[in-house]
Amino acid sequence: MLSFENDYSSTAAPQIVARMQAMANEQNSGYGKDQYCDAAANKIRKACDAAQADVWFLVGGTQTNQTVLSAITPQYAGVVCPESAHINTHEAGAIEATGHKVLALPQHDGKITGEQLDEYCQSFENDLNHEHMVYPGCVYISQPTEYGTVYTREELASISQVAHDHNLPLYVDGARLGMALTADMNDVQLPDLARLADVFTIGGTKCGTMFGEAVVFPRGNSPRNFTTIVKQHGALLAKGWLLGLQFDTLFTDDLYFKLAKHANAEADKIRKALFEKHYDIEYISQTNQIFIVVTTQRAQELTKSVKLGFMEQVDADHVMLRICTSWATTDEQVDELIKLL
Repeated sequence: MLSFENDYSSTAAPQIVARMQAMANEQNSGYGKDQYCDAAANKIRKACDAAQADVWFLVGGTQTNQTVLSAITPQYAGVVCPESAHINTHEAGAIEATGHKVLALPQHDGKITGEQLDEYCQSFENDLNHEHMVYPGCVYISQPTEYGTVYTREELASISQVAHDHNLPLYVDGARLGMALTADMNDVQLPDLARLADVFTIGGTKCGTMFGEAVVFPRGNSPRNFTTIVKQHGALLAKGWLLGLQFDTLFTDDLYFKLAKHANAEADKIRKALFEKHYDIEYISQTNQIFIVVTTQRAQELTKSVKLGFMEQVDADHVMLRICTSWATTDEQVDELIKLL
């Protein structure tokens, strides 16, 4: 059966698997105190043009979001985000489990705006009862968004400015950051994120690694005792060199960008076919996720031959499905899918 269910169902890029095999009998220090993590961190600093950046390697996306947000958000405050944000929809209340309410704002193609954020913060501050309410404590967005759309540099700069005007740190979840960075119309690069965000992630799990995410505090602004906080959230890997080795490989010879660009290119072929066949495409994404609305009957027909992601029941007769390409998607698989469509 064909699989376009997600972008992490293949094990890892062959370059990573080969390096893991080559160092299988090595002895390395644990918890990120090893040569591979050091090398990967230096390559990420260079790519971000942020020599002072603190770089940490954590085990997975939900653990990373929970760890970072609980570390940068005051105890009494919540996390402002789009209502479609991953932390608000598909992380099983992980943020709320740390005692921080998710404060969701209406989304537009998966995004919020600086103007919208400013209006929310001013409304809170001007409410005479705000001491009895959940304070906004930080801002969470993702690049790309949950719907595969991409913030422009101008949009990010606006959100960053407003967040900092209200003394809120800005966290950018980059679980699929590679796909955003290599999208055709994108004008945001790693140095821009390092300049505009207080902390961001560089996704590995969905971008070619076996597992793992890199967390970047671009100005050396990690919270105190961050290693301890990471461990408390179950995100610290004893065999940390396996994370370092993977990210060191990704940031050698632009592999990270090549893998992501391939995923986007395969998705573009599918998008073109969908437009030609007059499918109802819900969001015009620039990256590797495509969302289509079909009848329930058509969905049942398609999923007999191809695994697709189920997003939501639109109405009694229609569902939204996700088609997701990856670094491992082949031209042949795309051709087969287009025939089915």
